[in-house]
Amino acid sequence: MAAITFREATLEDKPKLLQFEQQLIAYERPFDSILKEDCTYYDLDYLIQSNEAKLIVATVNNHLIACGYAKIIKAKPYHTIDRYTYMGFMYVAPEFRGQGVIQNIIEQLKQWSISLNIFETRLEVYSDNESAIKAYQKKGFKNRMIEMKMDLK
Repeated sequence: MAAITFREATLEDKPKLLQFEQQLIAYERPFDSILKEDCTYYDLDYLIQSNEAKLIVATVNNHLIACGYAKIIKAKPYHTIDRYTYMGFMYVAPEFRGQGVIQNIIEQLKQWSISLNIFETRLEVYSDNESAIKAYQKKGFKNRMIEMKMDLK
């Protein structure tokens, strides 16, 4: 099997990243009944070009197989920290899942955060997405808050 390599995303990666985004949305749609059919989640130009964000991709033979980003978020004024990083767009092509690819991307994003003297990171995951929750817990994430909703119809 060919080696998996990691690098920062470039604008040339956008077409494949847009495909990944739609595959991720399709995967998450059963967890969220209010997702629009033609929605998008991410501002890829910002994630690729901003100094306030880092988008990492994994490749095999120069073909994208995975991605994930971290971006700097200003903390609430009532928190003891002034900023943290928020991680998202954690996607791995199905044939490469279970090989620690996301764990590696998370580690690189964690090191980027630390290099900026940011020592907390957060992410969101659907409560019914048990495989993702287990993967994040394996990397050291802990539940912080539960968001609740109620249908008023």
